[in-house]
Amino acid sequence: MTPQPADTGRGTNQGHGTDHGTGTDHGTGTDHGTGHGTGTGTGAGAGHGAEASGLAVETHGLVKAFGSTRAVDGVDLRVSAGTVYGVLGPNGAGKTTVVKVLATLLRPDGGEARVFGRDVVRDADAVRGRVSLTGQYASVDEDLTGTENLVLLGRLLGHGRAAARERSAQLLEAFGLADAAARQVKHYSGGMRRRIDIAASILNTPDLLFLDEPTTGLDPRSRNQVWDIVRAVVAQGTTVLLTTQYLDEVDQLASRIAVIDRGRVIAEGTKGELKASVGAGSVHVRLRDAEQRDEAVRVLGAALGTSVQLDPDPVALTATVDGGRSELGAAEQAARALAELARAGVTVDDFALGQPSLDEVFLALTGKEGST
Repeated sequence: MTPQPADTGRGTNQGHGTDHGTGTDHGTGTDHGTGHGTGTGTGAGAGHGAEASGLAVETHGLVKAFGSTRAVDGVDLRVSAGTVYGVLGPNGAGKTTVVKVLATLLRPDGGEARVFGRDVVRDADAVRGRVSLTGQYASVDEDLTGTENLVLLGRLLGHGRAAARERSAQLLEAFGLADAAARQVKHYSGGMRRRIDIAASILNTPDLLFLDEPTTGLDPRSRNQVWDIVRAVVAQGTTVLLTTQYLDEVDQLASRIAVIDRGRVIAEGTKGELKASVGAGSVHVRLRDAEQRDEAVRVLGAALGTSVQLDPDPVALTATVDGGRSELGAAEQAARALAELARAGVTVDDFALGQPSLDEVFLALTGKEGST
């Protein structure tokens, strides 16, 4: 079942949890800024200029410092409405800080940030009326049942008692939680907690949903369930800004990706553009004899003029091919490399040329291994 928009439409979207940022966040529990977004203002008539241009988020030179540390250091973003935009980076890169600034939970120290044309500082109430935030940790009340949590939040958002119960039942069914509706949340699995947390974020359908590392610590089945929910939410017209350190997550969901490291955007584009930026192709070689691996690394590196990556498989190697940024050039270089391996007496069982993986892109851009 697909989650349906709230009957109340878009607009006031108060979060829950006490937030220690700049915005007030009415409700229950302590959230430390990681829970659902605020939303004390109304979204009516907000940001017509940005909507005409099709942008949900636009930042220019965004800066946020904590003491002498610049957690966000000149970030420029343009997020099209109605899409999933992925913000990818290692731990400590500044992803969560960017989200908190955009959600009005932190005040920027420099630059500009607009959500649907509204400045996040001057028009903070209007921004809160159109966004919702699900942070890295579940912020629903663990001592309440699934139904009680959603009904309570629905009432805080202005739903009548009957409407809150109806919306709660609809979301619990849509997110596969109907059988656990009467169970206390503290007895939910990690995947179930993430699902009810996202459900709480869309009690009133937001125009923009921030998902800050929503699948951290989840098993593969639970991650796939969250991905399905994200796709369903976007299909209903909501824009999603997703932060993650999981490469397969942005590969599955995002139409465009910004790679952030040390508070700066170091690359931005579609998956294809990012892959093309680090080379026209990726050569994958599987040897017959693992003892020939060192010789294969030397020959491949010399033939391709690039570093060679040792795969976990002891007989597998991977190298990026530039080829003058053209597929034809990459194919020619790969063919020459294969010939050089044969001349060196290195036996190859399998040889393939394809686009670099996002893992290879991430490693090339940040010098760090990505998570999968």
